[in-house]
Amino acid sequence: MIFTTKAEYGVRLLVELGRHAAEPQPTPTSLKAIAEAEGLPLAYLERIVALLKKAGLVESTRGAHGGYRLARPADDIRMDEAVLALEGAVAPMTCFVDDSESGRVLCNHEADRGHGCATKILWMRVQGGVVKALQGTTLADLVAFSERPGLAGLGEPTGAALPLAAG
Repeated sequence: MIFTTKAEYGVRLLVELGRHAAEPQPTPTSLKAIAEAEGLPLAYLERIVALLKKAGLVESTRGAHGGYRLARPADDIRMDEAVLALEGAVAPMTCFVDDSESGRVLCNHEADRGHGCATKILWMRVQGGVVKALQGTTLADLVAFSERPGLAGLGEPTGAALPLAAG
């Protein structure tokens, strides 16, 4: 499963806002400052922040000292909410549709062939694992992880330092 840059940049934007929220006297942060700090395109961040605002994850303040801030505490923002706002429902395959309203997972192959999809159980497990990891990770977790000493070394792979999800 590959998430787009919309999810990557959106989560990075949220982490930056989470860092600012943890300051003693937090003030709204401009998108320009976030774009510069993270090396991200400002025009793209403007579209992304609109999605996060619509989802109730960030709020804006107008004016000379305006900008964006978290709409809720960082420990109350789960990554499944962020990814849903940015990407839509998590689906490991293009034929896989999560019909949450009915509580069912649909596979287009079933409709095309009239019988059950042989690989549906695998994709349901993949989707379930990803959703569980997203639900179990808060913005506060990411902010805390991002502030660990030694994490920002140039070219340093961070994957080894990440805890793996346990089954």
